[in-house]
Amino acid sequence: MELNPGIALHGFAIATREDLPELEGIAYTGVHERSGARLLYLQNDDNNKSFAIGFRTPPQDDTGVFHILEHSVLCGSRRFPVKEPFVDLLKGSMQTFLNAMTFADKTLYPVASTNEQDLRNLMDVYLDAVFHPNIYSKRTIFEQEGWHYELLANDGSDDPAALCADETTLVHNGVVFNEMRGALSDASSVLYDEVQAALFPDTCYAFESGGTPQAIPSLTYEDFLEEHRRHYRTDNSYIILYGNMDIESTLAFLDERYLSPVAAEQDEADRARESAGLDPLRPRSIALQEPVKAPYRARAMDTAAENACAACGYVVGNASDRTRAMAVDILLDALFGSNEAPMKRALLDAGAAHDVSAFVSDALAQPFAMVQLQMPAEGVGAGLHELIAKTAEEILAKGLDKQLVEAALSHTEFQMREHDMGVADGVVYAMVALSSWLYDDEGAIDYLRYEQVFATLREALEGDYFEELLRSLFCENDHVATVEVVPTPGRSDDDSIRRLAQMNAALSPADRKRIVAEEAELRALQEAPDSPEATATLPRLSAGDIGDMPSYPDYGIDPAAPLACIRHTMPTHGIAYAYRYFDLQRLAFDDLPYVSVLSLVLGKLDTAKRNAAELDTLVQGKLGNLSFYSEVLENYADVDAVIPKFVVSASALSANVEWLADLPREVLIETDFSNTDKILDVLKQRKIGLEQHFANSGHSCAAARVKSYYSRAGVMREQLSNVEFYRFVCDTIEHYDERAEQLAARLEDVAKRLFCDDACTISFAGSDADYEAFWNAHPACGRTGADGRLLRIPEPVVRNEAFIVPSDVCYAALGWDRRRMGVSYTGAWAVAARALSLDYLWNEVRVKGGAYGVGFQVRPAGNMNFYSYRDPHLDVTLERFRKASSWLAEFDPSPADMDGFIVASVAAFDAPVKPRALMKRQAAEFFCGRTMQDRRRMRAQMVSADVEALRAFASVVESSNAHDARCVFGNRDILQSAKAAFEPIVLVG
Repeated sequence: MELNPGIALHGFAIATREDLPELEGIAYTGVHERSGARLLYLQNDDNNKSFAIGFRTPPQDDTGVFHILEHSVLCGSRRFPVKEPFVDLLKGSMQTFLNAMTFADKTLYPVASTNEQDLRNLMDVYLDAVFHPNIYSKRTIFEQEGWHYELLANDGSDDPAALCADETTLVHNGVVFNEMRGALSDASSVLYDEVQAALFPDTCYAFESGGTPQAIPSLTYEDFLEEHRRHYRTDNSYIILYGNMDIESTLAFLDERYLSPVAAEQDEADRARESAGLDPLRPRSIALQEPVKAPYRARAMDTAAENACAACGYVVGNASDRTRAMAVDILLDALFGSNEAPMKRALLDAGAAHDVSAFVSDALAQPFAMVQLQMPAEGVGAGLHELIAKTAEEILAKGLDKQLVEAALSHTEFQMREHDMGVADGVVYAMVALSSWLYDDEGAIDYLRYEQVFATLREALEGDYFEELLRSLFCENDHVATVEVVPTPGRSDDDSIRRLAQMNAALSPADRKRIVAEEAELRALQEAPDSPEATATLPRLSAGDIGDMPSYPDYGIDPAAPLACIRHTMPTHGIAYAYRYFDLQRLAFDDLPYVSVLSLVLGKLDTAKRNAAELDTLVQGKLGNLSFYSEVLENYADVDAVIPKFVVSASALSANVEWLADLPREVLIETDFSNTDKILDVLKQRKIGLEQHFANSGHSCAAARVKSYYSRAGVMREQLSNVEFYRFVCDTIEHYDERAEQLAARLEDVAKRLFCDDACTISFAGSDADYEAFWNAHPACGRTGADGRLLRIPEPVVRNEAFIVPSDVCYAALGWDRRRMGVSYTGAWAVAARALSLDYLWNEVRVKGGAYGVGFQVRPAGNMNFYSYRDPHLDVTLERFRKASSWLAEFDPSPADMDGFIVASVAAFDAPVKPRALMKRQAAEFFCGRTMQDRRRMRAQMVSADVEALRAFASVVESSNAHDARCVFGNRDILQSAKAAFEPIVLVG
């Protein structure tokens, strides 16, 4: 229906209606008059519709109260009194996004679904959660999600008598507590927080909204509840609706079910406080910071020397100036976006650091730019602001390269037009809208518009706008801060272990009994099943609500193409995509690390036609992306069959499709590998990136390493990435002086043998006109190679390693390959994996164990693995992995729960994908010999899965676990004290 300004509909007064071509739709704003809730409705034809409700939540300390609230309100509510409605929705809805996020000054609860009734169900549960959570009646929710004390017997016993004895250790536990232990093990995260605090010392941004492990245990239950009462109010809420939906019934639902009744409840509570002589609980406002030139500060951190970092922060202005914030983002991309970008190149050449990066943080009232150095040279940190200002002045004196800025502008514009953000569009737009709306009730769509911003900035290229922007940002800024994180292994500002030890020593027998009893009460509540009556309150879809499989555009080999070509016929909205897949079977196993180095340096070195800086400018200006990587595809049935490819990914607007052929070809066949200094820069940067990956995403690293214990594909991936490639990079850097020329020669040799037309298959998506223009531009490399298969992958060997990395938590993985057990894959495995992950493992490892994440994965290509994420435990987690088969053997869900697992599994299988992701999936299907009929069969197997089929998988899981193939990344003390048979290996630090 038409919503016009001035009308009132179900309590909402519509204020504005504006065309929003950037979203191919219309934006409506309004307010719910009874409750004060603000509304933004983004109407378009997207069937992946979404809802979000956000609250302004500026912290006043480091306790992480709003982060703990974000977790806790989703643990049961008045209408839905189950323990974990969030998890129940993950188990049984058709959601395409379901999560919640805590930002520096706001909390957002977004959901998305392609099914309108499902979206309504999600809205119902989320709105009741935020307005009527069970946190007021169940203190244990706060203890579970936030923090609580535990006593651990030094002999590992869980007997209550042993726990009450003196030979125990007092610890903190809790999901958010452990999440932040992991998050703040990352030096870059600590650096960001310190810069933000230095820039905004008198505002909410001086605090870590997620909470610090040191401060979280100081949060009281009473303060926790008060912050909910103060901020989770309708008049402090922002509601964002997106997509193709029945807006009238949606607004009626919001008004009648929640906004009007909740507003009445809140008015009554306000009157009660007033009668008691208390001030009303009003949300805190967000103050602006007066400019400060913060003195240099060095933050000592117990971490590896490799994690040293430093940064300068520069306030850009206020959130109201969208054009300036975007201009700074574009300018930083031009100056720091690649190794050849002028400011980054100058700092690298000066030996200031191993890596330099810059970005704009704009989801706050005063956006700021941050220039960060990884592994800065000694003494650089204290003078970093002066060094950056001096470098900027030198660039201004030479003259800012407008072509470079224009290229960065074009690249940003391409990304905005493609809007491929990896999650449901409406969820991203909700976050983007709040980047301005939170600070200005009239600014709901300011950050969603970009057409006029780009037009303004293109005009500004003709004058000195960007030069003045550069000068004002780095040379004349009166709001700046410089921070350095200084690794001090073995030393830390965190005295919580000492304080806990002192508390432990002072505990009386009665204190110990109380802590043990409270922990037992928490465990009993965690283990108690929801009552049938509580479970029945949840809105559900049934398997009967599952529709037909979505239709997908055709693809296939074009026999008329000059080279082997997979032609995809999907609509791409004026963008052309061309992927080149080169066969890695032509290389030997010991070539593989050089293939990965090749993927890192291509596009970053001179070619026969252009120097690296010129090439970088062209790529930025003419292409949407140009990237290089390896992909190891697998056969579903044969564990020893691998299909390895070197992939060249490129995209461009239709107007630049000729460049889609020309630039990648130039890089592939004309790159000059003789500049070994630049290659060394890239290797050092990759080393830093891998080290950060080990510490922050250790679960994926552990799972990849485990796969190398039983799969040739896993062995090959290790040569190309992860631990083995990291060791190769470290060894190459250590001996670089004597190996540099040899490395350059090896890269050239591998490139010549690899980039041959007879080893290449092109995958193309775009209009027919784009397709014709692409071939007319002659994308072929123009050479052929020896048609032989040299690749011989060694037999995998189980090693069971534990890698020590700088982290306060650990990441564990346990797995095997079903193909080695002669077990075929069916779609029912996806249902079993969801049941294990969101029922047994969630309760045992996350809820009771305090790990931030856990799961069980089964891939069609054979891999089966358990993993845990930001986990404070190891032995207990591995034991729970091993007991999963027993749980599955006795799996006895209600018919509604079984339906839910099926619905959610099919929804994930059918989830909408953008053109780039769809063409990659179709190419993988082609190379692996899979068909659309295979996909339909797999989906039908999900739909028809039953309890008996899932129970039958228990013996496979048990057999898989019996191989005991496991790997861990994590904290030294956790690994060294583990009872599991590991030999800890220092990987970093």
